Amino acid sequence: MGLRSWIRPKADDCQSSAPDLQPQNWPERLIWYSIIFTYPIWLVGGLYVVGSVLGWLLLFCLIIKILAGMDHPEQNEEVNISPVIWLWVVGMLVMQVALVMGHVDFNLGIAMIIKSSIGWGKGWAALALYPLAGCLNIRSKIISRAICIVGLHTLIITPILLLTPHLGLPQVLYVSPLRAIGGPGNEFFDVPLYEIDGSTGDMRWRLFTPWGPALGFVGNVNFMLSLLEKERRWKIFGMAGSIVMCFVCKSRLAQVCIILIPTIIFIVSRIRRPVTLIGLGIASYVGGILSPVLLQLISDFWDGFKGARAGSTRVRMALKRIAVYRWEKEAPLWGHGIVEPGPHLVEAMPIGSHHTWAGLLFVKGIVGFFALAVPMVATIIDLLRRASNPRYQLGSVGLSMIVILFLYTFGENLEILVYLYWPGMIMMGMALQEVKSPAMANAVGPQLILTATELTDGDEQVSRSAERPEFDAQAERA
Repeated sequence: MGLRSWIRPKADDCQSSAPDLQPQNWPERLIWYSIIFTYPIWLVGGLYVVGSVLGWLLLFCLIIKILAGMDHPEQNEEVNISPVIWLWVVGMLVMQVALVMGHVDFNLGIAMIIKSSIGWGKGWAALALYPLAGCLNIRSKIISRAICIVGLHTLIITPILLLTPHLGLPQVLYVSPLRAIGGPGNEFFDVPLYEIDGSTGDMRWRLFTPWGPALGFVGNVNFMLSLLEKERRWKIFGMAGSIVMCFVCKSRLAQVCIILIPTIIFIVSRIRRPVTLIGLGIASYVGGILSPVLLQLISDFWDGFKGARAGSTRVRMALKRIAVYRWEKEAPLWGHGIVEPGPHLVEAMPIGSHHTWAGLLFVKGIVGFFALAVPMVATIIDLLRRASNPRYQLGSVGLSMIVILFLYTFGENLEILVYLYWPGMIMMGMALQEVKSPAMANAVGPQLILTATELTDGDEQVSRSAERPEFDAQAERA
């Protein structure tokens, strides 16, 4: 088995049928088995370790691919990395610079710089590593099918976990010995059966995530990825499992996003169609007439949204105010370098947590804020363009990933949870790397929401290129 088998599938293998879908190269194997074994890995407390290491392994595969292309350019396609992905790489490197400067400003010492840099390698760096993996020969259907398998596992295990509070079992079954490796806290390595909400007393489940809202985050990412699945049975498993995640966690944001995100993507992906433009025009006209009623409904919804878990909302808002105030007064440029324990007012929650933007300002200053804002805005603009063009087949799902990330910046710290939602980051990278497919007379555009045959992931183009040497190499990478 030569070097090429590490980085690209054989041409004959590309014609394998969907029911026999299997990974065909090392990057696909790493991704496939890391996803489908989510629950077994969770039982040994290894999800944080796998998610932190996998990005670097995929970077190693990408380096091998680049070197192979340099040594044998006639046998390997050239690796062209999207400028937007380069923005993510540069932005995350700037994060590390801000981290070091924040530590220096507050005299936190070399040992703390090393410790925090390791944390950067497991968190912020992964936000660039996984989109970079989109440059590898990875088929989108490998990711979507693996996600659907996790959805099936979720449907099997959730009914069992729903019974555990009534059986007198403990909330946390055990904490994995892998906790000794180091990480943010025990909740990243434990095996919970259920938990009781401290503010409402309600039961909620977080499955393989460290807290309930994180499960909703993963559920939204998995839902959009499962929509790519072509086989109806697996698509139903994936969608149903993702919806279950969003509702058993009892996260308000998750339940709003799982309705809002598909609606937004459905409209954007069809924005060039006359019927969509006419419909939006009518909706705008009616909305203008009914604006007082609609504004009141929105206000009532927002009040109800905040009041559903008033204690949590109060703590989150207080954390944000404290973080922004102390950033502005104490460390506007480079930040404080690390999070700090909060006062009793915020129930000792770390200042810089529960809000990505406020956390960045507090920990990494205005430099860190723009290090994330610039690549995120560029990604949204690029994927909006791609999602609205039917010749980009992954544009819609890529846009859904960055919109989910953006919405969750206001309720979570993205870098802490990247070890869970990394499949979405790879898919986003693949969407940014996708080359426009050839125009066809009967092209109908990306159909992310409707039928099981609406999206292809370029596999047919790869197999056709094996049969026709003159086929454009860019279409093979699409």
